[in-house]
Amino acid sequence: MGIITLDLGTTNTKVACYTRDLRPIAMESKAVAYIHVNGFVEFDAKHYFSEIIGLIRSCVQRSAAVPNWHPDQLVITGQAESLVVTAAHGEPLRNGISWLDMRSRSECDELSALFDKDTCYRITGQPEIIPTWPLTKILWLKHHEPECFQNAAKFLLLKDYIIFLLTGRFVGEHSIYPFSHYFDIVGKTYWEAPLEYCGVDVSRLPALVEPCSVVGEILPDIRAMTGLPPACLVNAGTLDHFAAMIGTGNTVQGIVSESAGTVSSIATLVENPFSAATTVPVYCGPFKGSYIYLPVCESGGISLEWFKNAFLPDTPFADLDARCSQKAIDPRLTFLPYLTGVNPPEFDPNATGVFFGATIAHDAYDFALAIMCGVACLLRKNIENLQSSGIAFEKIISTGGGAKSALWSQIKADICGLPVAVPAEEEAPSLGAAMIGAVSCGYYATYEAAAEHCVEMRMVYYPDLTNSQAERQYRLFCRLYDSLGPVFSEFPSNG
Repeated sequence: MGIITLDLGTTNTKVACYTRDLRPIAMESKAVAYIHVNGFVEFDAKHYFSEIIGLIRSCVQRSAAVPNWHPDQLVITGQAESLVVTAAHGEPLRNGISWLDMRSRSECDELSALFDKDTCYRITGQPEIIPTWPLTKILWLKHHEPECFQNAAKFLLLKDYIIFLLTGRFVGEHSIYPFSHYFDIVGKTYWEAPLEYCGVDVSRLPALVEPCSVVGEILPDIRAMTGLPPACLVNAGTLDHFAAMIGTGNTVQGIVSESAGTVSSIATLVENPFSAATTVPVYCGPFKGSYIYLPVCESGGISLEWFKNAFLPDTPFADLDARCSQKAIDPRLTFLPYLTGVNPPEFDPNATGVFFGATIAHDAYDFALAIMCGVACLLRKNIENLQSSGIAFEKIISTGGGAKSALWSQIKADICGLPVAVPAEEEAPSLGAAMIGAVSCGYYATYEAAAEHCVEMRMVYYPDLTNSQAERQYRLFCRLYDSLGPVFSEFPSNG
């Protein structure tokens, strides 16, 4: 018995094998190969799948030495929005279009003129129409590649395409479809109005199933290529963010998961999709009837990356962190981390990055420390926005590159006033996917039971509740943003 997982990541594709008791025994990873032409970001879908076959085969071969190991389920997780357009039998008609591709900006304007924000939010859970959404890419194809659009039998998200090649079934699961902008998150059906405008009948889309559902058996030719046994079933799994929540033990309300990467995101489980005071992005969760608030801050970790690359290019992150740890925080030196403009909860496209309170006494490491504090303040702003809907949080679970910094984690704990827990397992999406399979197979009765067995925290950083400096810092951060709002509007960042 055992589980095999497939993580369709943006940067890397990963396959991992786990024993019945969720012990990892093999992992293989391969960088995703992108095709960059004229500013577009595409990928060869057939080559992408052939790489997956190789990863599975290698992992299965490595796991064969483990006594009595054979996978009962292959569980899929990963990205949501990347689009694959196929003929009737699943043959791609063109390169896949990555979610990173921004070609459809004018289509966003076109759709935004037809569908008002409030209607879109109440149906899709998304407050903005952005080029990331597959709906906008489909409309782009209609405008710019009409022959491909007309010949398309299926418009699939990447996970749908992989599920089809593994099982022969056109199936999509609920947790990734809120990223399409043509899915009703309450009715759990396709939203037909924008599809009709784009000329797409729902018959050209996959059937919809609950997240973490078993889809079917793996096709014989795939078994022959990979060494997977006949009894191995494919589980549709869930979005990688949500698998990571499961893999860190965030399976109940009252916990915030922070992905502290280049782009920072925070996620929490809720029952009511529209209980927040503002239009927080909301998605169908991995469990039946669940929803997840998932605000994404583009100026999270990238703020520190930008500063290091621009001003300390020869300093490794570990050295920067060590030097900052030797500094005392100047509560007046404040950074607004709006380098990319639009960040929740304000969604202000005119906002820019700002340093305030600089003096001749400050050096580069003081500024780096101010960036860490500014990102922590942005995290608190979003947590307070979620708390306004009545959610009471007990702790933050932090993953990603930023979570490796004890200094940064402690700053976040102090500014947010909540414990920050860092899991021991860094491959949280893969572990979460394995837990999905383990519960589905009956190895564990509940996700909580699985988490109790296999999820450990490497460190918990507790807030210093007597630290009045942290509170003053946060209040200054908020006052600066509020004061600069009119200035941002007068000098918009887009010129």
